[in-house]
Amino acid sequence: MSSSIWAGGRYDAVGDRIAHIASRVVDAAGRRRSLAGAEVVDLACGTGSAARAAAVAGAHVTGVDVTAELIELAAQRAPEITWTVGDAADTGLAPSSFDVAVSNMGIIFVDPQRQIAEIPRLLKPAGVLAFSAWVRGESNPLFDPVVEVLGAPAPAPYTPDQWGDERVVAQRLAQFDDIAFDHGEHGWEFTSVDDGLQWLQTGSPMHVATFERAGSARQDLADAFAAALRQHAAPSGAVTVTSPYVVVSATYRAS
Repeated sequence: MSSSIWAGGRYDAVGDRIAHIASRVVDAAGRRRSLAGAEVVDLACGTGSAARAAAVAGAHVTGVDVTAELIELAAQRAPEITWTVGDAADTGLAPSSFDVAVSNMGIIFVDPQRQIAEIPRLLKPAGVLAFSAWVRGESNPLFDPVVEVLGAPAPAPYTPDQWGDERVVAQRLAQFDDIAFDHGEHGWEFTSVDDGLQWLQTGSPMHVATFERAGSARQDLADAFAAALRQHAAPSGAVTVTSPYVVVSATYRAS
C-alpha cells in the first residue's frame, strides 16, 4: 500500500466533484493547439479526470501519479489510457515527448522548483501547459476550522495556493509565453451539515488525515467544521461552500 496521504479516505470523493475543472483545463489547452492526435501527459493525475477529458478530445494520453491506489482506480475507469506510478516532478518519461502537459489540482502539491524543471523537460518546443489551482480567499470554511482547533501549520517552503497567485506563477513560468489566467468558483455541495461532515471525515483524503492527526481533539474539530458549514446552509438544510480557483495556460518557449 502507498504511504501517500492521497491513499486515505476516497480520492474520488474529491476528484469527481472537481472533474468539471479538469474539463476547463483541457479546454484551455485545446484552445492553444488541437488535441486530436496530440501526446498529452496528465501530471499528478489522481483518478484521471483531466486525462479522460483529453482522451475524449482525441489525444494520446499518459497519466502519472505517485499514489498507486489512485492509478489503479484510474486504470479501471479508462484502460485505454497509459497510466504510470511516478513522481510528477521526476516522471522518468522521455524528454521532449509531449505536446501538452495538464494537471487538475495536482502539481500544486508538488515541490514547485522540481516541478517547473520537469515540465519543460517533458514538453516539445511550443508545447502547451494547462493546470488548475485553488486561489486563497479571505476565509475558507474547509480549512479555517483546522487552524481554529489545531493551530496554524508550521511554515512551509511552498503551499498549493501559491500557484493561484498570478505574480508567483509568472515568476515560476519564466520559460513560458502568453500566460493566461481564467478564474472561476467551485461549489462544494452537500445535502446537509451532516453530509458535509461525513465527506470531511471519511471522503476527502486531506481532511481524513487531519482528523487522524487531531487525536483527542477530533470531536472539537468536527464541531468546528459543523459550525463553519452551518454558516453556508440554505433554509432547506443544503450546504454550498464556494472555493475560488484559476485555470492557468501557457506555451513553452524552448531555449
